[in-house]
Amino acid sequence: MAKQKLINLDEYLVKPGKKIKLKSYSTSAKNKPLEKARGEELLARGIQELANLQDILYAHNEYSVLIVFQAMDAAGKDGTIKHLMSGLNPSGVKVSSFKTPSSTELDHDYIWRHYKELPARGEIGIFNRSHYENVLVTKVHPEYILNEKIPGITSVKDIKKAFWENRYAQIRRFEKNLAENGTIILKFFLNVSKDEQKKRFLDRIEDPKKNWKFSIADMNERAYWDQYQ
Repeated sequence: MAKQKLINLDEYLVKPGKKIKLKSYSTSAKNKPLEKARGEELLARGIQELANLQDILYAHNEYSVLIVFQAMDAAGKDGTIKHLMSGLNPSGVKVSSFKTPSSTELDHDYIWRHYKELPARGEIGIFNRSHYENVLVTKVHPEYILNEKIPGITSVKDIKKAFWENRYAQIRRFEKNLAENGTIILKFFLNVSKDEQKKRFLDRIEDPKKNWKFSIADMNERAYWDQYQ
């Protein structure tokens, strides 16, 4: 049997400065899906390699690793993180999930809650959603910005193009500072189609074991699909 080819990762890399539209990217790989046994074999091999790299990271105590996951709802962030965590030493890994900011978090700048969850040297941090929410969700729902109590921003009308350009620059500076001080940042966007999202939502409703995953808020957000693309 001919050996199945893996996907070409270069096709999914976004180079610095490149503008993209999500709808221009296919949500499925061009190659045929791997056979289950082959996929499980590669997953186990990858997990072992990650475990070895984690040992080196800890022993050197010079760098930290931040893995960022962003995605539309039901794209598989939790499942991906679960597989990733399965072979790592949990004492050296911290998973942080970022939902709606609390009142305490809103009393600080928007990056504060992410900064305090960053991994120490020798450790791995995993962000389930991230600081990018502050230029994604808030751009689709600019009224959320008003909760941040930013001086000079008293209505949605005050949130103009310059506001977003400044926020992009703030995020770039934040990440540049981390990188220059030893944090290796790996960013992943899990792309899912609108039809596949619908199937997964229905599955969550119909399968009692998955009911806990279903949220009316996720369904409401689906109405803004085009804006997120």
